[in-house]
Amino acid sequence: MGQTKVVGISFDHMHMGDLLRLVQDDPQAEIAGIFDPDRATMDRAVAQFGLSPDRVFTDFDACMGTVKPDLAILCAATADHARYTERLAAYGVHVLVEKPFAASVADARAMIAAMEPAGKRLAVNWPLAWVASHVTAKRLIDEGLIGDLTEIHYYGGNRGPLYHLADKVEVSGEEVERQKPDSWWYKRAAGGGSLLDYLGYGATLGTWYMNGEAPVEVTCVVDETPGIEVDQHAITICRYPRGLSKMETRWGTFTDPWMIQPQPKCGFVLVGTDGTIASWDYTDHVMVQTRDRPEPHPVPADPLPAGQRNPVEYMLGCIATGAPVTGPLDPAVSLLGQRIVDTAALSAREKRTLPLIA
Repeated sequence: MGQTKVVGISFDHMHMGDLLRLVQDDPQAEIAGIFDPDRATMDRAVAQFGLSPDRVFTDFDACMGTVKPDLAILCAATADHARYTERLAAYGVHVLVEKPFAASVADARAMIAAMEPAGKRLAVNWPLAWVASHVTAKRLIDEGLIGDLTEIHYYGGNRGPLYHLADKVEVSGEEVERQKPDSWWYKRAAGGGSLLDYLGYGATLGTWYMNGEAPVEVTCVVDETPGIEVDQHAITICRYPRGLSKMETRWGTFTDPWMIQPQPKCGFVLVGTDGTIASWDYTDHVMVQTRDRPEPHPVPADPLPAGQRNPVEYMLGCIATGAPVTGPLDPAVSLLGQRIVDTAALSAREKRTLPLIA
């Protein structure tokens, strides 16, 4: 069996470079082509991966018709996810869409519906799904170590979306301020803002930790910075039948968590009836309390097994074996996360508590 042909669609999201590197490094896959309507946005990837001109496209249909890929990686602006997914579905390819899932519940459902007739896999990549501590936390919850899960506390963010390029290459503060007025990240119509950027992590992994349970109602408050039309800080409270959970998003953390954990730390604190688990982003352990051992103590994170170490090798495995997409990448799990996100956004606009959007 030959290599899986992978195409990169849209370079709006800086994670495209990271994902293409995973493709290049995997012997089972090849970068068969890349597309963006703006040729200049692809220049860095062309140079990094040594792509020949016949693999670089500014016309979507020419790209798909020429390359005939097996898998598309989609890194468009959030507001364009549904439109591109529907176009990709028409070509009968599997789709890995970089988080967040969509700009709305309606768009998310449209994406799922578009992919179903072709019988191809749709997956939503949440990078925190590949953090060993968070995966270990799920195992410990499922094993009953902390009893029944009652509370999720999530804090997620970074200094801001323009401070880093693919491979976490640093951008100066002056350059960030120069880019802000024209960046889709700071435009409401394009799906910008910290809430849409990061709440999906807490809501989706939270849904995974909760085994698919939905909250009853949602309350959200956002900052309102003059001259900035999107939020840079949002606090969301979800009321579940079992109690309250809090999910907070922040552009403007003191440091980026993949370099130095800021205070508050980015990650999850999970509270159960018989214990607690603190799982911070990018750590090699979780901190645990139990009734038998109430002092917080480290539990080593499980190494991620082959085939489940990153989204590319995971998708290649699903394609090769026909296995379903599971965990946070499962569109059904991400859809419930999207419902929480949409309800939070509406709650912030209307400044009131709302029942979970259907």
